[in-house]
Amino acid sequence: MQFSSIRRDWSVNPMRDMLAGAVATFALIPEVIAFSAVAGVDPQVGLFASFVIGIVIAFTGGRPAMISAAAGSVALVAAPLVHAHGLPYLFAAGLLAGIFQILFGILRLGVLMRFVSNSVRTGFVNALAILIFAAQLPHIIGGDLIAYAMLAAGLAVIYGVPRITTAIPSPLICILVLTIASITLQLPVMTVADLGKLPDTLPIFGWPGVPLSMETLAIIAGPAIAIAMVGLLESMMTASVVDDLTGTVSSKNRECTGLGIANATASLFGGIAGCGMIGQTVSNVKYGGRGRLSTLFAGAFLLVLMVLLKPWVSQVPVAALVAIMVMVSIDTFDWSSLRSVVVHPKMSSAVMVATVLVTVFSSNLALGVTVGVLLSGVFFTFKVARLLRVETTTDVQAGRVSYRVSGQVFFASADIFIEAFDIQDSVGMTVLIDVTEAHFWDITAVAALDKVVQRFKLHDIPVDVIGLNQASSALIGSLDGAMEPKGV
Repeated sequence: MQFSSIRRDWSVNPMRDMLAGAVATFALIPEVIAFSAVAGVDPQVGLFASFVIGIVIAFTGGRPAMISAAAGSVALVAAPLVHAHGLPYLFAAGLLAGIFQILFGILRLGVLMRFVSNSVRTGFVNALAILIFAAQLPHIIGGDLIAYAMLAAGLAVIYGVPRITTAIPSPLICILVLTIASITLQLPVMTVADLGKLPDTLPIFGWPGVPLSMETLAIIAGPAIAIAMVGLLESMMTASVVDDLTGTVSSKNRECTGLGIANATASLFGGIAGCGMIGQTVSNVKYGGRGRLSTLFAGAFLLVLMVLLKPWVSQVPVAALVAIMVMVSIDTFDWSSLRSVVVHPKMSSAVMVATVLVTVFSSNLALGVTVGVLLSGVFFTFKVARLLRVETTTDVQAGRVSYRVSGQVFFASADIFIEAFDIQDSVGMTVLIDVTEAHFWDITAVAALDKVVQRFKLHDIPVDVIGLNQASSALIGSLDGAMEPKGV
């Protein structure tokens, strides 16, 4: 069983995995360089991190075919620390964040992803697609005729070649064709060399140059927690997207631990912490990446491009990479969700739209997902609270009023529960409260039932409560309520 699992993860289609990983690598380069600028670090810090993270997480991660590297959300969190204390403290914070992520996985907290609704996931994907496209606008707006022609040619190759052959991913052909054209015709276009300096050497292992003191811990603790949480959130969301795309399942807890090991290792090799990259991951999966080899090759190929093929990579037109990223943004966006907005329940659509808007306007994926999850929780609570029903039956001859409660009684429905009982109409009668079809979830629910019973007793109205299930009875008993139920 173990051997078959290893074979499935590593030997799905080696050639296809490597070609897909190569596409993801080229899609990484412009984003990683841009994110390094956001964090206020040299491009090689982001590129080294992406290489190390890709290599390590290929073995330690819980989601085959997922691409992880230095990411923009982590860069946003890291930037204030770099500006205030310098690069060594960033490496120390990344190392501590990795330790937090490892603990997160060991404690099996990846289960928290179950609380992220499909509406939030869709909003997350759509927002990221918009941000990926927006990041290309500086290279598109204000360009000259040659730049626009190169971009148009790149998109034509990317979308046209698959109609002829799919043996080689069309983005790779796009890079090759546009680079040859640029060099041969000596076109005055922006190249990768203009984006930032590529590394000259291999990454070197070293402990972060910070004092081992409580003062250092106080400085890096907050940023480390933020980096850890943002990284985990994006990686878990990206893993879920790949699960949906491939129809397979992943180990979220292993992914948490694997990301922590990768980030700790990257920090020790002079790199910034990172996380799952959904755009590059979608690209990898689209072009056939299914196993861990695609992740491994993406990281290894990045190092080859940075060091061995640096002179050639430096001449790749930025227009070719922009064309790839435009394709990634188009493929990442869930176009069917535009139609679903008017078909799905209003609350679900509102959650999706809110996730997109908050993410896009804040450029913070973690904030957008957090808002989406909170809204999902609030809407779900309102929905469940409205399902509570209390039916009243009056038997004048028997002198009894019966209340039949069905649904969930908890903090959001407690007031509805209390208001359903009419004290005045029950004077001179006996009261029977049947909760056979109800469940009491928390202390607020127990207090509500106790309050109703005490109100009846205050007006000398005999009251019996029947039908409490075992869980509700146990909760009431543990709280030592004044109410004494008459049976279970």
